[in-house]
Amino acid sequence: MMLNRVKYAFLLSAGLFGVASSGSALAERYQLDPGHSFIQFSISHLGFSLLQGRFNQMEGEFSYDDKSPSKSEIRVEVKTASVDTNHAERDKHIRNPDFLNVDKYPTATFVSSSFKPQGKSKAILKGDFTLHGVTKPITVDVTMIGAGEDPWGGYRRGYVGTTTIKRSDYGISYDLGPASDSMELQFFIEGIRK
Repeated sequence: MMLNRVKYAFLLSAGLFGVASSGSALAERYQLDPGHSFIQFSISHLGFSLLQGRFNQMEGEFSYDDKSPSKSEIRVEVKTASVDTNHAERDKHIRNPDFLNVDKYPTATFVSSSFKPQGKSKAILKGDFTLHGVTKPITVDVTMIGAGEDPWGGYRRGYVGTTTIKRSDYGISYDLGPASDSMELQFFIEGIRK
């Protein structure tokens, strides 16, 4: 349940950064750091408590142009089988056809359509999120965490993005109670400049 939501959350998260359009000569391109990028999700368990988990494997890239940030773009792909709720049997259930059906839908994706800065470190990111074979537009609230040189001579940018989706919108309808349809996603994205 929660996993399904989470899985697509990750895609949203990747979208957080925003990527500069390929037509901009000043655009910097970033490859996601798979060791420091993930999607975290939170969903109600029967209305009694909250279940939290994450998707551990994602890849993608984004571009960013400091002179024209509204041209930023991002594309992220999440491996749905990487869902992790710290409980092996629950994770196995989340991977099966009741929820994510990872054999049929091994990836979830997010492709941005617009990036609108809201001050110095905030932005609204919109795009198409595909989960469980269904594509829907979503809106992600983005906060830039930081940017700068790393200890190994590279340059990095990091963001966190949040959004809420409904499992039922993506054809995931296993009954966990009415409070368990909505799922909050947090996307933690760190990119290394190419």
